[in-house]
Amino acid sequence: MLRLGELDREALSQLLARYALRLELVPECTEIPGSYWGESEAGLVGAVVYARLDTPLHSVLHESCHYLCMDAARRAGLNRDAGGDDAEESAVCYLQVLLSAELAQCGRERAFADMDAWGYSFRLGHAAAWFQEDAEDARQWLVREGLLGEAGALTGRPRC
Repeated sequence: MLRLGELDREALSQLLARYALRLELVPECTEIPGSYWGESEAGLVGAVVYARLDTPLHSVLHESCHYLCMDAARRAGLNRDAGGDDAEESAVCYLQVLLSAELAQCGRERAFADMDAWGYSFRLGHAAAWFQEDAEDARQWLVREGLLGEAGALTGRPRC
């Protein structure tokens, strides 16, 4: 599993900054503010994604994508629990894969492997199979909400 301590954090910070998100590192062995799952999992409070060097990259991207996929009203009061429904959760996972491809040290295949290793659950059994064969509804959700263009390109903006 790819962890923050193993990658170019500046590239990740720049990727998140494109969406007005800020990555904030917390010291080792410190509780991560806003973490839904605890342990080393990323936390989300407002537009800040909290993580430690042992935080998995997929966790940072997943929480970031929750921020991007929620509407402005939910973002305004965000502290730990992103909420949302099943359709939004699928969109979060799809967007997470797309953002992973923006990072030279990750890419889609690594994202799929890390999602599977963590225990993400998909009807087809594996993240790659879901993304390639069963995620059209998630892609359409992202297009409808303005996060992707019709051709599948990232728009660089969150949901309104």
